[in-house]
Amino acid sequence: MVKNSAFVFIKPHAVTDKTIALVKSELEAKNFTIKKEGSLGAAEIDEKKLIDQHYYAIASKATLLKPDQLNVPADKFEAKFGIPWKDALAQGKVFNALDGCKELGITADQLDAKWGAAKKADKLIKFGGGFYCGDVEGKFIFNGFFMSMRSKFVAPGTSIYYFVVEWESKTMAWEAFRGEFLGPTDPEQAPKESLRGQILANWEALGLQAKPNTGDNGVHASASPFEALAERLNWLGCSLAEDDFGKALLEAGIPKETIEAWSVDPQVTYGAPSMPIKASLFDTLEDTDSDHCAAKCMMVHLTAKK
Repeated sequence: MVKNSAFVFIKPHAVTDKTIALVKSELEAKNFTIKKEGSLGAAEIDEKKLIDQHYYAIASKATLLKPDQLNVPADKFEAKFGIPWKDALAQGKVFNALDGCKELGITADQLDAKWGAAKKADKLIKFGGGFYCGDVEGKFIFNGFFMSMRSKFVAPGTSIYYFVVEWESKTMAWEAFRGEFLGPTDPEQAPKESLRGQILANWEALGLQAKPNTGDNGVHASASPFEALAERLNWLGCSLAEDDFGKALLEAGIPKETIEAWSVDPQVTYGAPSMPIKASLFDTLEDTDSDHCAAKCMMVHLTAKK
């Protein structure tokens, strides 16, 4: 069976020579095989919208799609803001976060501050997971909080440093890879010997400008073999047919179009017809090793075919 393979990257706030050396030495010490490593700069991340694709569920509403392409519940919009959705569109009052910054003539951080103020003033509505709209100075903006997140990856002079790593699941389960080797999202809760724990403990010596926190937690790593595949396709432009896990899914009979559609984490239904399970695809596959992950992918695919 295909080995586990993850996409790991040091976040822009933590990219220093010392952090790169630390992460690489820890990977090698735990017998991960580094298949590829390198740097991706802010200009490329911005131009190719790599971070937008990475956070697709949020970014699709903030930067990738225009408001008229979104499935906005018109009744909820009007109930919250007192104007029919169609009228707001026709009057040019609705913007995604990217265009909202341009319309208001403000920066990502300024929009983030105004978004926070709108939240406190109860001028925000949640339409669904990762799907928000806020009244910001009379303009209706979708997912305004994302621009501040995005700016950390596209600020001039910044970059990420990535590793494509491979290992046998019998030496470390994916759950242990994330929970013990990488560490939890909040570095304060991370084991001291984990990557996030070590970066937190040594952030000044590593050359970071500020103490890591839940958002700026040093390092990202794929949550499953499938997410790793999606991340390699996005960040590195890999070919599905030439990726080991991608090839395994194709050979199992899952069409290329299905795999690509899955890369943006759709809701899927699987299981027994009498007791169907509906969940996020990424949540369904989280912390599975490659063989288990491939089997679950097949189950989801076969359920969809029925």
